Amino acid sequence: MTALRIDAMNPWLAKAVVLVASIVMVLIRAPHGKRSRTLRVAKSRKGPLEIALLAFAWIAFFVPILWIVTPWLGFADFPLYPVPLVIGTVVLAFGLWLFHRSHVDLGANWSITLEIRESHHLVTEGVYRHVRHPMYLALLLYGLGQAALIPNWVAGPLYAVAMVLVFAFRLNPEEELMTEHFKGEYEAYAARTKRLIPGIW
Repeated sequence: MTALRIDAMNPWLAKAVVLVASIVMVLIRAPHGKRSRTLRVAKSRKGPLEIALLAFAWIAFFVPILWIVTPWLGFADFPLYPVPLVIGTVVLAFGLWLFHRSHVDLGANWSITLEIRESHHLVTEGVYRHVRHPMYLALLLYGLGQAALIPNWVAGPLYAVAMVLVFAFRLNPEEELMTEHFKGEYEAYAARTKRLIPGIW
């Protein structure tokens, strides 16, 4: 009996998926970012740490594109196989859907940083009925999808690492800001809704 042999695939398949996903992410966020900039900020917690986290997240977003268009990260490449390509693509696609849905449900209440806009109201419906931070979950899924399907030790896991750092340093300050602004309303919401994983945490 001969063993089943699975040959490595052309990395351009992964590059095509990542490029399309990157464009879709920008297209999802762009109109919300444009609208957000027109709304006055009522409260802000944007300090040096927040600026550093945002900068790292942006760098981590663009490194896979650098991997696509230049040979600079070729030293960290490894073979691409069908299973991680398929799993990564599915996870990436679900992350993008959740990213889109989170923006739609938040509407004008979204901000890229730790800010409360004027006329901000607490959103607890849609995907926010299931977790308090579905957009963070979406970004983590996006990062995990990239880690699975990008056959490169640098470009693959970098965005997931950036999102873990964002969660570690941003979740508590964000929830403190929401509690301060919405008081008992946010506390009641937090008591019945998990942070990132429905029914678990």
